[in-house]
Amino acid sequence: MLRALLLVLMLGSAPAGSGPRSFTVVQGSARYSATITVADCTNDHCEGAGTIKLYSKQTKQLVQTFTSADLAFYLDAPGRQPTVNTIELYGEQSPLIFKDFNFDGTEDLAIRNGNHSSYDGPSYDVYVYASRSRRFIRSAELTALASDNLGMFQVDKARKRLITFQKDGCCWHLTTEYEVVPGKGLSEVMTLEEDARGGEKVLVKTRRKTNGRWMSTTRSYPIKEYYKE
Repeated sequence: MLRALLLVLMLGSAPAGSGPRSFTVVQGSARYSATITVADCTNDHCEGAGTIKLYSKQTKQLVQTFTSADLAFYLDAPGRQPTVNTIELYGEQSPLIFKDFNFDGTEDLAIRNGNHSSYDGPSYDVYVYASRSRRFIRSAELTALASDNLGMFQVDKARKRLITFQKDGCCWHLTTEYEVVPGKGLSEVMTLEEDARGGEKVLVKTRRKTNGRWMSTTRSYPIKEYYKE
């Protein structure tokens, strides 16, 4: 009798909706749909080992299967479904991000692998599509870019730039832009450093790479003027 009562109390105290879950994702990609299976979902948060199966929207056939050690993400209200392609610097970052990361005209894929970036922020394994093998191949370089900064990098499609962000507390920020050089990899081409640790002024240092040479400028602004809304 006592054991039965303890079991009832334990089950009654368990978080609602906890346990493994599966989701079907059809938005976010013109070419692919996906099923996401994750080890544990409690209320609006999922985490733990995950499996992603990618399907062709045209043929309905399985394209490729991926795994994540920690497919951490939040469920979007009111449908309680995972978001796709959301990259907010200090907010929501989706478990799946479909974008052309190397600007070769084909969709690539980033998959959440926990919170291993700066300030325990979201981190990702980044896969680029290889046309010859018709497979997604993990890019160590792009994965590092999505792990060593403040969450997932941003993609500027118009200028063909990848953009990362770093910070040190409230008052020092660094924005870095990269070009993707075919056959060679990433090339850093711009940095913007904003240093307000002095309290009264913001020291803004900009470095740009033009024709293989770096040029830099440094300016100082009153904090209220620089950060005015």
